[in-house]
Amino acid sequence: MKEQNLNIRYMVAQLSELSQQEQELVNRAKAATSNAYANYSHFYVGAALLLGDGRIVIGANQENAAFPSGLCAERSAIFGAQSNYPDQPILTLAIAARNGNGFLKSPISPCGACRQVILEMEDRYQRPVRILLYGENGIYCVDSSKDLLPFSFVDSNMKE
Repeated sequence: MKEQNLNIRYMVAQLSELSQQEQELVNRAKAATSNAYANYSHFYVGAALLLGDGRIVIGANQENAAFPSGLCAERSAIFGAQSNYPDQPILTLAIAARNGNGFLKSPISPCGACRQVILEMEDRYQRPVRILLYGENGIYCVDSSKDLLPFSFVDSNMKE
């Protein structure tokens, strides 16, 4: 038996250190939290993604009394973009969350289902999706969903 290690690379930045385009994306994700329907958890998540043509698409979490029927902000944005602009790859995805105390101090990361969907977009368009995870104390900048989901599963795995 041999022990191995996985390492991920990410940067921590302040909003002012991001490019103008990335700052706008983060601000749009923050604003999208106002579109969340979170009557049960009172946890408001917004996502904004940048498409290859420069268009920005937002999403917000949508809860339901039948909890499995809700949808995360990330998938809300991705599925909306793919339904309306299927020929456009996703270049960057920004995520922000707040609760009754305001925006969270530390960034949140996408759930497992959202990570898999982001990975599928990378596989579909054969390009990484840059992910910006907003927190008041810093923004985690990740170059690919594979850094969040290192043992990934995509269509090509079934063909090996």
